[in-house]
Amino acid sequence: MRAVPPAVLLAVVALLAGAVAARGEAAETTTETTTTTETIQETTTAPGTTVVSTATVQQSPTTTPTTTSSSDSNSSTPTWVWVALAILAALAIGLAVALLVRSRGGGAAVPAGERRRRLENAVATWTAQGWALESETADSAVLRRGGEVMMVSVDDVGGVTSRPVGRP
Repeated sequence: MRAVPPAVLLAVVALLAGAVAARGEAAETTTETTTTTETIQETTTAPGTTVVSTATVQQSPTTTPTTTSSSDSNSSTPTWVWVALAILAALAIGLAVALLVRSRGGGAAVPAGERRRRLENAVATWTAQGWALESETADSAVLRRGGEVMMVSVDDVGGVTSRPVGRP
């Protein structure tokens, strides 16, 4: 199985987080101003003259749309989204731990008895495929099938490897 690169995993988590954040519903609020008409009358009297002036000021209705964002935690985000985010977070943490352990040279040394058991299991697998055991040590075995020779070995951390061996 091939590991998912951390950058891809983080991009998926970021996309899901953005989708959850943008899930809020927009509401439109309208504000109306009422019409006001005001009449101003001014009377000026001078000796022998009467002047009457009238001014009318009218204000028309205005509408100002305002968009607000509201989110209701009970209905805006489905449960499956939170479950998916939790699983992705757990995978990201697991991947980070696995990468840190691998980059530091693997785990602790495996006890000799466990290494021996792993070698025996590997030899049994090869012999079931027609290979014969030629020689064996505590951490390696030489197998033969016809003109082919194979060496199976177990390293200190328990990794089993096999490789063909050329015979003169």
